[in-house]
Amino acid sequence: MKLNRSTDMAMRIAMLTAASSARTTVDELATQLALPRSHVAKVVQRLQRIGVLVTIRGRSGGVAFAERAGELTVGHVVRAFEGDAEVVACEQPACPLLAGCRLRGELRRAQAAFLGVLDGVRLGDLVDGPAGPLLLTLGAPGAHG
Repeated sequence: MKLNRSTDMAMRIAMLTAASSARTTVDELATQLALPRSHVAKVVQRLQRIGVLVTIRGRSGGVAFAERAGELTVGHVVRAFEGDAEVVACEQPACPLLAGCRLRGELRRAQAAFLGVLDGVRLGDLVDGPAGPLLLTLGAPGAHG
């Protein structure tokens, strides 16, 4: 299963904010991750709505990993960004095999297994160990070369 760009961005933003105890801004996230600011802003809004981030407006505001977001799973985020659509859209009369096709069921099973694995991974787990400090070097001067 291929994740869309927004889901990829959401996971990277979640990991980066989870690794840092400090607030950041949409501009800083866009710079650190080398992503367009407008896309980052949209993804941050969605992450805030599903409880991954908290956003604080104003001069001393910013974006931070939500207090309990470490307990949320990668599967939760993927479902929020990808939706519940099937891997392949089989609709009659487009496919003459629809009535006897076993592929659709197997693809559903594979998708469920994929999401099941992601349901076993907490967002907090993604920044444990050496990953957390490494994430904090993104966008830092001299970090890329």
